[in-house]
Amino acid sequence: MSSAPSSTYSAVTLTVNGEKHTLTVDHRTTLLDALRERLDLTGTKKGCDQGQCGACTVLVDGRRNVSCLQLAVAAEGREITTVEGVAEGDRLHPVQEAFLELDGYQCGYCTPGQICSAIAVIEEHAAGWPSAATDDVRPEAGPPPLTPEEIRERMSGNLCRCGAYVAIVEAVARAAADRSAAKEVAA
Repeated sequence: MSSAPSSTYSAVTLTVNGEKHTLTVDHRTTLLDALRERLDLTGTKKGCDQGQCGACTVLVDGRRNVSCLQLAVAAEGREITTVEGVAEGDRLHPVQEAFLELDGYQCGYCTPGQICSAIAVIEEHAAGWPSAATDDVRPEAGPPPLTPEEIRERMSGNLCRCGAYVAIVEAVARAAADRSAAKEVAA
């Protein structure tokens, strides 16, 4: 950074997992690189670096985002959640628990992105968002059943090179069912 013109760098404040971090970054720095290289949050993985594999998926304002395509400067003022921030203290997020209980991972490389994506998928489904697999997309139809086909379509942006897809679908289904049951009990 010593000889580069200051016009190519900016100070940016990123709110990651509830903590504010102020960094000076090159305008071309991706959110993925800022998380991994500047903040040491290495749970988010670099896979294809082209937004095609989902290994770098994080939540930005609660929505999934492939962080290799997001510039860090464009993430200022947004709430970023990485896999390191989804648990509540020592208590795992229900999606993390389901992945562990149902072996929704093999090598584990894609797992952080899968978990962040699954959390968003469950929320999107509960909010009634249709997918390409949804038969009736009219808002009054409400959320479609969260079938394995729905889960596979909604999770299709996350690749698992080991082929743990069957267990991943089961884990997402279980976490979604647990979420629904908890909401019914609370009501």
